[in-house]
Amino acid sequence: MILKTTNGAPVGASRRAFLSGAAALAGLAVSAPKAFAASNRVEALLAQMTIEEKAGQLSVFADMIRPPIGDMNPLVNIRNAQTLTAEVKAGRIGALFNGVGAQAARDTQKVAIEGSRLKIPLLFAADVIHGFRTVFPIPLAEAASFDPHLAERTARATALEATAAGLHWTFAPMVDVARDQRWGRVAEGSGEDVFLGEVLAAARVRGFQGKDLKADDSMLATPKHFAAYGAVTAGLEYNSVELSDATLREVHLPPFQAAFAAGALTTMSAFNDVNGVPATANKMLMTDILRGEWGFKGVVISDYTADQELVAHGFAADDRDAARLAILAGVDMSMQSGLYMRYLPELVASGAVPMAVVDASVRRVLALKEAIGLFDNPYRSLDPQAEAQHTATPAMRALSRESGARSIVLLKNDRALLPLPRAGKRLALIGPFADDRDNVLGAWGGFFADRRLSVDLATGLRAQMADPNSLIVERGCEVETTIAGGFERAVAAAQAADIVLLAIGESQDMTGEAKSRTDIRIPPVQMRLAEAIAATGKPVVVLLRHGRAIQLEGVVRDAPAILATWFLGSEMGNAVADVVFGAVNPSGKLPVSFPIDSGQEPFFYNGRTTGRPAPSDPNGQEYKARWRSIRNDALYPFGFGLSYTRFDVTDMKLSTPRLAWNDTLHVTAKVKNSGALHGDHVVQLYIRDRVASRTRPVRELKGFQRVSLAPGAEREVRFELKRQHLMFVGDNDYWIAEPGVFDVWISNSSIDGLAASFELLPVG
Repeated sequence: MILKTTNGAPVGASRRAFLSGAAALAGLAVSAPKAFAASNRVEALLAQMTIEEKAGQLSVFADMIRPPIGDMNPLVNIRNAQTLTAEVKAGRIGALFNGVGAQAARDTQKVAIEGSRLKIPLLFAADVIHGFRTVFPIPLAEAASFDPHLAERTARATALEATAAGLHWTFAPMVDVARDQRWGRVAEGSGEDVFLGEVLAAARVRGFQGKDLKADDSMLATPKHFAAYGAVTAGLEYNSVELSDATLREVHLPPFQAAFAAGALTTMSAFNDVNGVPATANKMLMTDILRGEWGFKGVVISDYTADQELVAHGFAADDRDAARLAILAGVDMSMQSGLYMRYLPELVASGAVPMAVVDASVRRVLALKEAIGLFDNPYRSLDPQAEAQHTATPAMRALSRESGARSIVLLKNDRALLPLPRAGKRLALIGPFADDRDNVLGAWGGFFADRRLSVDLATGLRAQMADPNSLIVERGCEVETTIAGGFERAVAAAQAADIVLLAIGESQDMTGEAKSRTDIRIPPVQMRLAEAIAATGKPVVVLLRHGRAIQLEGVVRDAPAILATWFLGSEMGNAVADVVFGAVNPSGKLPVSFPIDSGQEPFFYNGRTTGRPAPSDPNGQEYKARWRSIRNDALYPFGFGLSYTRFDVTDMKLSTPRLAWNDTLHVTAKVKNSGALHGDHVVQLYIRDRVASRTRPVRELKGFQRVSLAPGAEREVRFELKRQHLMFVGDNDYWIAEPGVFDVWISNSSIDGLAASFELLPVG
């Protein structure tokens, strides 16, 4: 496929070389590094292998030799430690996952190296999503920082801890663009925007892998889930996906490209189907696009038993057929189902699967092991002394606290209620999360975490108060149930206080995988508690706990101050206290739109305009694109977030009103801290293609910059726009740029800002 002008003339590189957004402008390549290729050593090993040993290298099983908390899914293919060890010795396992402990991993590796015929080392993998022993904010929360450097730092710290515990490979980052807040796995990604998703995907890959893949603290990254998992119908986990090729290529694939451009050597297939073809048997995705168009040389691993689930999909006749379909489509490694181990020898013998297909997958797996140095140093990352030295260090905890505070979004602050004074006020901390330590880590946070590190809100607040006894703590209710006498005690606490901090929202078990919700409101019992507290007349600061955008209503929506505090990890209580008392000036911006009502989902800021857009005037909206009862707006839009100071953006300028085909447009503006406190601000650049051969989004994020300013200080921000920023998918999946007029905004969110326009001139 080629880039084309509107008249069909070719103007650029093939689709294989095309990168959208962030990756394109960074000049990054798509394919894996040149060093990642099969060496003579790999070819010599491959020539000696039996089909059973080849099938073993393509098989990945849960590590029951050193389980962290037991098998996550005990109903599926449980294998005890003795059986696993025997299989390792027989050369019938390529990798183990979700086990921890450097010494036990070293002992298991010794079995592979000294006991197996070909001495091929094992890969040790795990679902290390946002921290290991020390937990950092959930990825969605961290996305609110709009800070790729922070994301790279937390991923690097995660890799340091995890590799010290005997791991080589993480099944992260999740780069699915998620536009339906009912989907529980929104918590694991970077939100609803493609550009932000690209930038953070690349940052996390760099952080996990470091600068040297063979270093002891380098951990292979796995952008997932390939592909379009974030588009499951109705936000229902594991559900079907129906979408156009253009939406697939414009929205759901670019973050993967950015991750591969940053050096990711593996990816994971998705559970969902795409237009009726399950991703784990989708040749168009994994062979035609991933390997063909993009030239990806790395390894594809199935999600947990996703190959076996082809039978339940109604796509495979039985397990044997599922194994055949998966490997022919491009899945190199089968996770947990055991289908490759059981069926590949017979499938090859019968001719149903060519040996060349199996060899290609084995070659990639062996090349991956060689790329991270396992053949030369099979005991890399398996040092018990390193495990003790690099776990839960003061630096790790400090980073957890810093990243937590930078992820908080100030949604509302009427009458400058926040920050609160550390002395002179009696505070009541009320709600199910007031002194709760079980819901600070978030989805996937507690799998390997040292829970002794978890700091609850009450502890964090008291640590910064001049008189810790001036904080009254009452839960009032549990997340979804009442407590005997809880409301009465909570009301009494509020009446005895000057200000109430109301800690409400979702529990940890309400977000993440398999946690789809039809209704994204705060649970009813908590709303009744909020109403009882509001009736006291005391000022209320809402501390939201959540792993997605939440519908806010009633007294919660109307509270004078609201902080989106997400699940912030080990240092949650301290991070929230830093913002509440003003040690940290909040600078987070929403990576997801907060709807007015759950019924608006899927909702995202960059939808396409319609032929009957709702007017800005709320009157006279009959027969327009609106709901019967509400406008289709956000309560709090993507990119929104307040500060304790005030930032003014002025003096927007374009370097030229006419952008030549191969030139660069510079967009500048001045940002001034007009308030009394030092603060950080995220300035955002959006565009809109006014008239195109395909209806285009009302706005698209194409850049952002963080600025840090003292009171009264001013700085110029500068953005670049190139033709690549303006491209979209047209006929026959061609990426095209069309000459014409574009609107551009420099703004504080996706709905405001200074506006200008420019014209993209035709080629030549």
